[in-house]
Amino acid sequence: GKLDLVADSVSKWFIDYNFENFDRKSGKPVGTLRIPSFLNHDGVMVDSRHVLKRAVDYTRKSVMELFAENPTLAERFGFKAEELDEVVLTTATELEFWVKTPNKEADIEALSASQDLQESYWKRTKGAVRTAMEQSLLLMSKYGFEPEMGHKEVGGIKAQLSEAGSFTHIMEQLEIDWKYDTSLQSIDNEKYIRVIIKEIFRLNGLEVTFDAKPIEGVAGNGKHTHVGIAVKLKDGRRVNIFTAREKGSDFMSELGYGALMGILKHYEVINPFISSTIDSLNRLKPGFEAPVCIVSSLGHNVETPSRNRTVLVGLVRDLENPFATRFEVRSPNPNTNTYLAVAAIYQSMLDGMKAVVASGKTAKELETEISKKAGSESFYLEKDRAYRSEEDVFEHYLPEERDSMFGKPPATVYDNVVNLTNQIEKRKVLLSGDVMSDKIIMSFQLAITNRWVSEVTNRLVPNYMETVRNCRQLLDAQANELDMMAWAKVNNLRHYLMKDTSTSESLFTRIRNAAGKGDYQKLSELQVEMDQKISELKHFYAEYKKNLLDFYER
Repeated sequence: GKLDLVADSVSKWFIDYNFENFDRKSGKPVGTLRIPSFLNHDGVMVDSRHVLKRAVDYTRKSVMELFAENPTLAERFGFKAEELDEVVLTTATELEFWVKTPNKEADIEALSASQDLQESYWKRTKGAVRTAMEQSLLLMSKYGFEPEMGHKEVGGIKAQLSEAGSFTHIMEQLEIDWKYDTSLQSIDNEKYIRVIIKEIFRLNGLEVTFDAKPIEGVAGNGKHTHVGIAVKLKDGRRVNIFTAREKGSDFMSELGYGALMGILKHYEVINPFISSTIDSLNRLKPGFEAPVCIVSSLGHNVETPSRNRTVLVGLVRDLENPFATRFEVRSPNPNTNTYLAVAAIYQSMLDGMKAVVASGKTAKELETEISKKAGSESFYLEKDRAYRSEEDVFEHYLPEERDSMFGKPPATVYDNVVNLTNQIEKRKVLLSGDVMSDKIIMSFQLAITNRWVSEVTNRLVPNYMETVRNCRQLLDAQANELDMMAWAKVNNLRHYLMKDTSTSESLFTRIRNAAGKGDYQKLSELQVEMDQKISELKHFYAEYKKNLLDFYER
């Protein structure tokens, strides 16, 4: 079919300067123009950016219609429907990343201990890391991105000082934030800011990774995504339609409750666009403040904004600033396709806002709805689910309770993406207003599934094979019966995972066979088992080594 790139003449264009290639005459760096574009396939725009553009346009149009068709709704916000001029959708992202000295590896146990002791969080940066961060923030400022903060995150260990006075063995987690913007522009900005960060840190001799879970057992990289909606009136005034009408009266407005309910109700079809890789799901594990449950937090009372970092969606408020009210979706990671994710989020928010307007319920009544217990009826939310918790969901509930109340999280990429097929009613929300199409969703599903299969068979299994081979029997003159029993546990797992016999197939072989047959449900189940067995193997091998005094390999 015919394929064309169509330049976006509305969004900002950027010049990507090469600070290692200076023009001889002017002495200035050579730059390449980066043009945000759309992808036209046989007369239809099919790219992620245009999906978001359609979602933004549809949400703006629909919100305008909501106010026009319900004049009293506008009056409750302090204006008349005919005064409405424009609907403004805003988005912001927070970018976390790990930085390290090239070819230097830090001890995982040391990283884990440092995290538990909170030795790195918000500490002062120094050396090349400080220089690179400062240079990144300054360059972002020159581009007009309005950086707001750069700081150390929870992960990291203390660097070593070399004889030359420079730091080595650097392994730190950082976060950089900047000002929000309109939805499409905000995500374009983030794409280029990633380039700035990688290049500036590289020029300072440091490697950067935006992987969701680059180091097992240590905090991963998140990209918390904030979404909000305001209206602009013809006299220039702006009104945040999520903010409660009167300070201290409610947590938020009726439209705010509707938007939040929409995200929570439809999250099963939002999540495939957020967590579409093995790496992304590896980050979403209990114990690292990473959201695994479809649950929100409003705050213990109206006067006290929420500080619950264990929920999927948080309500962000500032009692002194009505424009600050917005939602923070905590599940995205730096490699999330944020164009598609935000499009799905706004589609779901719109569905919830339409539902609450049609219900005629007050903010107090909607607070009761979203605070309902699992098993209670709701005009919009699912009966068997709960949607709000002001407690730490990892400490307050047992795993079985969490799954029962908030839904069982997907264990694999296939578990996640298959919801786009299984959740038919929720999928329809993505199709509203022709924002997405069945072809686009099917194409996304196919691409994600094929990548998952390839990653399991061509990357995960070979990596695990090396793990199995590296768990070798160690010789120790002082070895005793306990050591032999410990080794037997390790060796039995090694054989189960990798060794075929004339009568049985290893787990790795069964995985390859399931992939070859296209039995993705079976492959998903086997991947879960493989991950569990590898974790057991690592644990058993570590326990085995701990009891050996003097050992050497065969």
